[in-house]
Amino acid sequence: MTTDTASSMSRRAILGAFAATAITAAPTFANAAGFLRGGGDIRRIKMYSGRTGERIDMIYWIEGEYIRDAVKEINHFMRDWRTDGVTSMDLRTIDIMSAAHNLLDATEPYMLLSGYRSPQTNAMLRSRSRGVAKNSLHMKGQAADLRLSSRTVAQVARAAAACRGGGVGKYSRSNFVHMDCGVVRTWGR
Repeated sequence: MTTDTASSMSRRAILGAFAATAITAAPTFANAAGFLRGGGDIRRIKMYSGRTGERIDMIYWIEGEYIRDAVKEINHFMRDWRTDGVTSMDLRTIDIMSAAHNLLDATEPYMLLSGYRSPQTNAMLRSRSRGVAKNSLHMKGQAADLRLSSRTVAQVARAAAACRGGGVGKYSRSNFVHMDCGVVRTWGR
């Protein structure tokens, strides 16, 4: 590569190329709070959906910047699968999910049970269960319900709570953890 070619490449292009090749370089962080404050150079999310059969494994943040195309893919992946409705997920929730996953030192992806929910889906679920909030943060793209088969609900919930970034609900009977970027709080068994 000539000096002219190298100097004409933008920082963003270099970071984009790095993102495409650096998946194995994603570090494990011992301190989630530091991670959420920008203590890491790379943020990665790994999930699959049993509802759609889709999988996602991508770096979405490098050196203080979110990667727009990666975030767009995450938004689509976390859509309401019942209505195919997509919203912009709150990146604070994605950061909490990523930090908790790193704290757990898990290699398997999260199973996404619920990300964004349309008001219609939320109303339908609410009619079937008392556990669904009328003004659920899922409808704002600020919450996710997740499961890891290699970790207990209590382990996943402890990791998410250590992030001190929002709400963490344990649903042991249904085998999932709720994570959101709302008020810091915990609930459930």
